[in-house]
Amino acid sequence: MADISSLKEALSASPDNLPLLLLLGQAYLEDLQLSEAKETFERALSLHPGNPVARTQIAQILDLEGKSSEAILRLDQLAVDHPEFAPAWILRSKFALNEGEASVARDCYERAISIDATLADPELLKRIREAGGGSRGRGRTAASHLSQEAVNDDGYGSDFEDDDFESDPFEEVTDGLEFEENSEIDFDHAGGMESVKEDIRMKILYPMENPELFEAYGKKAGGGVLLYGPPGCGKTLISRATAGEIDAKFLNVGLHQILDMWIGKSEEKLHEIFEMARKNAPSVLFFDEVDALAADRKDMRSSAGRTLINQFLSELDRDSAKNDGVLVLGATNAPWHLDSAFLRPGRFDRLVFVPPPDLEARAEIIRIVADGKPIGGLDPLALAKRLEGFSGADIKAIFDQAIEASLGKAMKTGKIVPITQKQLLKSAKGVQPSTKKWFESARNYALYANQSGFYDPILKYLGIEK
Repeated sequence: MADISSLKEALSASPDNLPLLLLLGQAYLEDLQLSEAKETFERALSLHPGNPVARTQIAQILDLEGKSSEAILRLDQLAVDHPEFAPAWILRSKFALNEGEASVARDCYERAISIDATLADPELLKRIREAGGGSRGRGRTAASHLSQEAVNDDGYGSDFEDDDFESDPFEEVTDGLEFEENSEIDFDHAGGMESVKEDIRMKILYPMENPELFEAYGKKAGGGVLLYGPPGCGKTLISRATAGEIDAKFLNVGLHQILDMWIGKSEEKLHEIFEMARKNAPSVLFFDEVDALAADRKDMRSSAGRTLINQFLSELDRDSAKNDGVLVLGATNAPWHLDSAFLRPGRFDRLVFVPPPDLEARAEIIRIVADGKPIGGLDPLALAKRLEGFSGADIKAIFDQAIEASLGKAMKTGKIVPITQKQLLKSAKGVQPSTKKWFESARNYALYANQSGFYDPILKYLGIEK
């Protein structure tokens, strides 16, 4: 692995050197310093927009961060812009294999080695075959056919005729998707966050609980609400609790349940999900990582990505009677990356800021994480006071570190060693609040890209006067 310090020193003398930036990003990635790697590759893209190496590596980082759907979407866009960039096809093959799509993995693998035979990976090919990926698949995949002109130029896929395709290669798109009914989670189960709850009551609950009253003023229950804030701060929990408050069916829609390699399949899945919600109203659709699904179309050269965004907008814009009783909640850590069309009236026109958990919420999170574990002398409130600015995910990380320390002692003695308040406080010193970095970026958007006033709650939270 290249020496990070040496690369940083060389880069300080030549800050716009693309090869150095790519080498430094790769060094960070190999050292699993993901945030530093991502920042470095994004810097490379800011200087050299569209660079396929940086884009491929960012996709790999997103996958390592658990954002596989966004990673796949980015690679599919890259396939259009740089169809001859073989490393992207290899990585796409690995992603497809991880998703259980063996035939797609084989198509992408063969595409890669047809461009660059030196990338042949016998071990990867063996795994693809063991997963059921034999010879080239019969259907057309979005990755290999996003740009038909690019595909036909080199003859890839020329073995196929339209009559060769199976008449019905897809299973029912909504298979495996089920609404949660009669949720036992309501606002009482979400400790703290009183300002968020009140915001949701005014923007969501009261209209759905009193539809006749709002209809008298020409308003319909339902619509779209965007929850935004730092990662790990309870956006999913508050969404499920919202459904419980109004006794509505709840469906948590993962991006992997929408995004699909097959052309047109993603749009079909999205439409069917909305149709399910309409048939099951009152219902709540919750889209996590919605910024990946509703990214700014100006940043997309892929027609497939733009088509999916247009489909999403179309579903949100359905006749109000059809969407009556359907509440669409989107959660994002980066609302500024959404296409501005999503923030217009009738779409995600109501924004709710979900800040880091307050004192009461942190104490409740501590109680929940501690439940069922051998902990002695725990004072949740006292511990919570020491964790201002920590997200729920950060608090869990503190417990994980303390548990590992106690477990190591238990392994040596053969006896259960309780986790103490002192050990938790010690572990807290080794965990930095992840929300700080988010607020560094959010502050700039709130100050300098806030003409509509969408981000005023961020300024208020930070104590900044406009």
